[in-house]
Amino acid sequence: MRLKISLLKEPKHQELVSCVGWTTAEELYSCSDDHQIVKWNLLTSETSQIVKLPDDIYPIDLHWFPKSLGIKKQTQAESFVLTSSDGKFHLISKLGRVEKSVEAHCGAVLAGRWNYEGTALVTVGEDGQIKIWSKSGMLRSTLAQQGTPVYSVAWGPDSEKVLYTAGKQLIIKPLQPNAKVLQWKAHDGIILKVDWNSVNDLILSAGEDCKYKVWDSYGRPLYNSQPHEHPITSVAWAPDGELFAVGSFHTLRLCDKTGWSYALEKPNTGSIFNIAWSIDGTQIAGACGNGHVVFAHVVEQRWEWKNFQITLTKRRTMQVRNVLNDAVDLLEFRDRVIKASLNYAHLVVSTSLQCYVFSTKNWNTPLIFDLREGTVSLILQAERHFLLVDGGGIYLYSYEGRFISSPKFPGMRTDILNAQTVSLSNDTIAIKDKADEKIILLFEASTGKPLGDGKFLSHKNEILEIALDQKGLTNDRKIAFIDKNRDLYITSVKRFGKEEHIIKLGTMVHTLAWNDTCNILCGLQDTRLTVWYYPNTVYVDRDILLKTLYERDASEFSKNPHIVSFVGNQVTIRRADGSLVHISISPYPAILHEYVSGSKWEDAVRLCRFVKEQTMWACLAAMAVANRDMTTAEIAYAAIGEIDKVQYIKSIKDLPSKESKMAHILMFSGNIQEAEIVLLQAGLVYQAIQININLYNWERALELAVKYKTHVDTVLAYRQKFLETFGKQETNKRYLQYAEGLQIDWEKIKAKIEMEITKERERSSSQSSKNIDLKH
Repeated sequence: MRLKISLLKEPKHQELVSCVGWTTAEELYSCSDDHQIVKWNLLTSETSQIVKLPDDIYPIDLHWFPKSLGIKKQTQAESFVLTSSDGKFHLISKLGRVEKSVEAHCGAVLAGRWNYEGTALVTVGEDGQIKIWSKSGMLRSTLAQQGTPVYSVAWGPDSEKVLYTAGKQLIIKPLQPNAKVLQWKAHDGIILKVDWNSVNDLILSAGEDCKYKVWDSYGRPLYNSQPHEHPITSVAWAPDGELFAVGSFHTLRLCDKTGWSYALEKPNTGSIFNIAWSIDGTQIAGACGNGHVVFAHVVEQRWEWKNFQITLTKRRTMQVRNVLNDAVDLLEFRDRVIKASLNYAHLVVSTSLQCYVFSTKNWNTPLIFDLREGTVSLILQAERHFLLVDGGGIYLYSYEGRFISSPKFPGMRTDILNAQTVSLSNDTIAIKDKADEKIILLFEASTGKPLGDGKFLSHKNEILEIALDQKGLTNDRKIAFIDKNRDLYITSVKRFGKEEHIIKLGTMVHTLAWNDTCNILCGLQDTRLTVWYYPNTVYVDRDILLKTLYERDASEFSKNPHIVSFVGNQVTIRRADGSLVHISISPYPAILHEYVSGSKWEDAVRLCRFVKEQTMWACLAAMAVANRDMTTAEIAYAAIGEIDKVQYIKSIKDLPSKESKMAHILMFSGNIQEAEIVLLQAGLVYQAIQININLYNWERALELAVKYKTHVDTVLAYRQKFLETFGKQETNKRYLQYAEGLQIDWEKIKAKIEMEITKERERSSSQSSKNIDLKH
């Protein structure tokens, strides 16, 4: 990825340009010390003077009133705030009329910023004051005041906090009085610029110590640049939070959100005092010290999938290269490309007006449809369909271009969704709620309605990243997520009445990805790359979970690596310095998944015998129990030396009725309540009581016996035997109550049990003979 710079031969301003701001993706306003406000039209390459300010007004900062306000949308920005050196800020219309000038600070007003909703304005000045104003320019409060000038300010993503500079310190102050203020030393020189992104919640700072740094919202350092030759005068996040730009003397740099640099350009600009990203995130404008306005396009983005490599060569052109046969195709677009995604044998490209869907089998005839909104901020793909997110909503389309659904929920803010907070599978859409970060909202893909009984998934901690598995049946759909303690959890998406368990899979997990062809999960866990070959094991037999993992040392990926994709048996990881590392994992677990989903159990056993690996046998054991194939489970458990489980499976096979077998398989997986329900529904009350006795679940055993008026003496007898073994006295009041005047006769009890078992045998044999008669 690099920047394509365009700079006019002669500057349009006579003095230094102090600030720039975009109204649309093709129109920019610039303000200069020559008192002029100039409008730039990039489509026609024309510039026109909007207004000449009075000679005593030297503009310092400009910020357009925000456009996308949830549902009530203006099509483009209509007015902006301009701060100036005379201690005032001015509300100016698009046509250049000064609507209002407000005395704000003693000395220059160094920065002014609207919040995301456009309901409040913050200004900071040389007098060290931070003031909050209403939309119409009325003073609401003085948030803070200090003895040094405040050079830069930024709103937090939820517009509840303000970040500002104080010499070498950064301060985050919430608007609520008495709330905790966060302050830390960020640079060795005065901090000149800050920016805070609403999508990734990360902070940028630039200082006179010639460094730029990336912080999280708790003030923890994530990236620290090498010192440059000159002070860093400007930094700015791209709207989607994936990139940021850095400006210095004769220097413009494009960086990834993790800090490493994509491109460095050395245009003849003087110092770049202000950087503004266009609304669609495809180009940058810089306010230059020599009177120029520098424009830079982000080009040469790359997308890879299997044997295809796609590069955006120009604003409207992509090059497709098939690395197997070196075939090259050129894709031309009518408008400039804003976002693209390549996965599941399809390339989805959104331009400023349309969406193109290409199949990797045929690059010549894309499917084209018009977009509703324009600026697409996120494209997510699944096997059957893809998701577009723009300022107005979330839209699901099939690869044939058919609109499927558009999920909606209260308080929806689509401008802050990214690939970590939205996940898509063939039947489900999952979205992390911004209002309450402990909640994941689940929607049916086909209708856009909340899934199941409409309950959302809630967790005890804030959730950072979510991912849905891609394969298998809708009823078995699982979601994995990482919470703020960096713990990885997995749970079932299907929610009907009964509360699904959220089960912990691992700790210190920084990034995760599901495989695209089968339900294998990989994650970077502390200093290890971990692959969960069959994460469902936690629902079947937790004891063998560790045997179904593959782990390898990940220290070679340095600090803060990130999993980019997990396609086939290849995991792609981006290291902190920006380099990509490809790791191959064993192809056999994926083949095993394929056999099991097709119920080819003999082939699965044959594969495990061929590979001779414990992880494969452990996966097969869990898969067999999950699919109730106890013959295969017995072979697999024997192969990994779990003898007690082999014996239990043998005892299950000897049970007389299929209900009993089913109940014991459920017990094997730890689903005791479900096992009991199966037995009671089949009328096997004694067996339900017996499994509770075997588990020493005495209260429940007696409760069932009393409820069904049978085998009370059996329960009491077993209880008495249990207490005698340990030399204890009965203390349970209910047992004492029922034991009064009851003589325990073991002969009688054994005869009763024998009768129950005989009855069950006869019942199952009569059922099977009925089935045979029906067949004939």
